[in-house]
Amino acid sequence: MKILSSRTHGYLDYLTVAVFAAAPTLLGLTGMPMILAYMLAIIHLLMTILTNFSMGIFKLIPLRIHGVIEFIVGIAIPAIPFILKFEGVAFNFYLIIGILIFIIGLITNYEDLVNE
Repeated sequence: MKILSSRTHGYLDYLTVAVFAAAPTLLGLTGMPMILAYMLAIIHLLMTILTNFSMGIFKLIPLRIHGVIEFIVGIAIPAIPFILKFEGVAFNFYLIIGILIFIIGLITNYEDLVNE
């Protein structure tokens, strides 16, 4: 069920950037969990501002490609705490944020190419 418009998805993308950027400070992430959070904030910001939708700035990446990348990310991020053997708060953060990204991707209408 595709209930999110591309515009709403864009707002959630910028919120995701803020969550990744703030997580190390708010959750006390250090080491690899901290580095990864900052890297994901930068990558997610670049993907959002480069996507061709109402919330993008440079509009270089087709919205459908954005969706495919987020689908992959939504699978990869929940796997990270298992692969990198994160514990505690870091484990929970990456598992939960990854699942949320995956769900948001599933319910977004990536065919919605109208600049709202």
